[in-house]
Amino acid sequence: MKVYQTNEISNLAIVGGSGSGKTTLSESILFEGGIIRRRGSVNGKNTVSDCYPVEQEYGYSVFSSVFSIERGARKLNFFDCPGSSDFAGGSVTALNICDTALLVVNGAYGVEVGTQNNFRMATGLQKPIVFVVNNIDSDKCDFDKVVEDLKRDFGGKVIPAQFPVSCGPDFTAVIDVLTMKQYTYAEGAAVQVSDIPAALAGKAQDLHDALVEAAAGGDEALMEKFFDTMELTEDEMIEGIRKGLVQSGIYPVLCSSASKNVGVARIMDFIATVVPTVDESPGTPNTAGTTVAVDPTAATSVFFFKTEMEQHIGEVNYFKVMSGSMKAGDDFTNADRGSKERIAQIFTPGRGQYRVAIDELKAGDIGCTVKLKDVKIGNTLNSKDAENSFNFIVFPNTKYSRAVRPENEADMEKMMTFINRLHEQDPTWVVEQSKELRQILIHGQGEFHLRTLKWLIENNDKLAIIYDEPRVPYRETITKAARADYRHKKQSGGSGQFGEVHLIIEPYKEDVPMAEVYKFGGQEYKMSVKSSDEYPLEWGGKLVFVNSVVGGAIDARFMPAILKGIMQRIEQGPLTGSYARDVRVIVYDGKMHPVDSNEISFMLAGRNAFSEAFRNAGPKVLEPIYDVEVLVPADYMGDVMSDLQGRRGMIMGMGSDGAFQKLNAKVPLKEMSNYSTSLSSLTGGSGSFSMSFSSYELVPTDVQDKLIKEFQEKQKEEE
Repeated sequence: MKVYQTNEISNLAIVGGSGSGKTTLSESILFEGGIIRRRGSVNGKNTVSDCYPVEQEYGYSVFSSVFSIERGARKLNFFDCPGSSDFAGGSVTALNICDTALLVVNGAYGVEVGTQNNFRMATGLQKPIVFVVNNIDSDKCDFDKVVEDLKRDFGGKVIPAQFPVSCGPDFTAVIDVLTMKQYTYAEGAAVQVSDIPAALAGKAQDLHDALVEAAAGGDEALMEKFFDTMELTEDEMIEGIRKGLVQSGIYPVLCSSASKNVGVARIMDFIATVVPTVDESPGTPNTAGTTVAVDPTAATSVFFFKTEMEQHIGEVNYFKVMSGSMKAGDDFTNADRGSKERIAQIFTPGRGQYRVAIDELKAGDIGCTVKLKDVKIGNTLNSKDAENSFNFIVFPNTKYSRAVRPENEADMEKMMTFINRLHEQDPTWVVEQSKELRQILIHGQGEFHLRTLKWLIENNDKLAIIYDEPRVPYRETITKAARADYRHKKQSGGSGQFGEVHLIIEPYKEDVPMAEVYKFGGQEYKMSVKSSDEYPLEWGGKLVFVNSVVGGAIDARFMPAILKGIMQRIEQGPLTGSYARDVRVIVYDGKMHPVDSNEISFMLAGRNAFSEAFRNAGPKVLEPIYDVEVLVPADYMGDVMSDLQGRRGMIMGMGSDGAFQKLNAKVPLKEMSNYSTSLSSLTGGSGSFSMSFSSYELVPTDVQDKLIKEFQEKQKEEE
């Protein structure tokens, strides 16, 4: 493969919902591009994209696949992305790396939730979009109805650039209203280009006129010519559509049957002539906020966005040349890790035998390499004159979690190695070693996402693992003020231990000052504050520690020991053993011994006094509440709302998003454990949701009683 210049390269993400035919389309593109001699099929388990055993087991993509072809004067880099929302990380990466989205729509079903989700992602990243209505050969397909649905949901920018002569099993020909020609396809034969039949000439002319007007809208000079002549040449239309795509002013619609390879060649020609090249992209901001232009003459920066594991090779690292040019044998510095790296070989992207060595890649191009020493996903390599670092890919929040452990506890280290390796392949698998919950948690996008990770470890690495329900990170706090004192005294020959601490605790709220006088049991306690310090807690909330000791009852050198004892106890509340938060502690009195008092004595006295006061201060359990946004077809809105309310959810608002309804709610984390599975069942797979932490709120009394009872029973078992 020759070295392509920046103005000759296009990067495209093939995205869409499950079952839309993205992998089959990719297979036909590889075939038309001369990379493969025979097209595989998903059912035959022999496609280039779905080459991993887990993908063949489940019948659809798990990891995104990257490949390159040449078409005309262009080099086209493609990402075949998974369709399932559980593997959205592949689409997120692809849409960030690429400059154009090829959004595939299943012609048999039209706009689906996967179409909506990917459109939202692409427009959010300001990426040009080309729709491909696939499966035109389905007897359920109505192309005109699909276009109507696209216009309804995504607006008047949706403009057909093609339409089928007929839908259903007889689909063999496409009318292209850019070239105003008919393209007829037959298995094993070259495409036949002919004039448009008279019966379809009127429809073709109407769509051509609409496309001309849309193309003219992309450029002021073209608009002036259009107003003068009401026509544009084919080259002018291509220029106008390309500029319109860059401005997100037009969404062309193409059509195909990827399984029969009908229309794919024309789609590739459209891409190779109309889709913007990488030099037309606006550049990418680095971590310093400076936009780095796609400039092949600048110093070289290379961003690594994907890692694959291949048998007999090991790690294959995929990268994009953000600026400059990259040659085999170049030396770089890792901006994120500080290490030096020499790139011995560079390849065009592809899997296994479909990967080709190349001497040089220019800015905007995509490649891969092997046998790197110290490069991870998200790292940037710089030449000596570059100082860039990039961090522009933001993955979605996790939606489904499980505690994970090996069947044999002795295999814990092995399990962690395997999980961390898989995280490199899919960063949306997130592992967390929770000290608080005493569990290893694996977070992902859904039940199937985590089931896939389990399949990979058990089948590829031969290690049996077990998923458990994750514990909930409850918090404890207090609702009223309380007072306690504790004397620690120990005498065992020689120096003893003595420390006595008197303290008051109360709920802490921002901007609410402490009182000057407290009253307990008819007795007043007047405070004289010597110092007050706030300690943000790593698990949220604060501890405020106030020294109000007067008259030297406790030496100042013992105050840190008292604070340490309180900190130890605040990590284990008395109700459920959960972390405590938002407490003000006022140490106002105590006693010490001139010989026996020491730091350990006051640490123990402070800890026990705090424990007693906490139990008497109306302790309550707090639970994490999450903001949940659900996107569903209107027909399922009532069922979804009832389900959320049954999960103790509070409905915060409703709205519309295209053809879908959007529901916002606040729901306790405890109730969201299996929500991804339930939502899929309720909506036939058409619903999707996102969730993010909102706040901690008091649990209902009946829930608190149940939690306390469970904690007490557990303590008895451990005794």
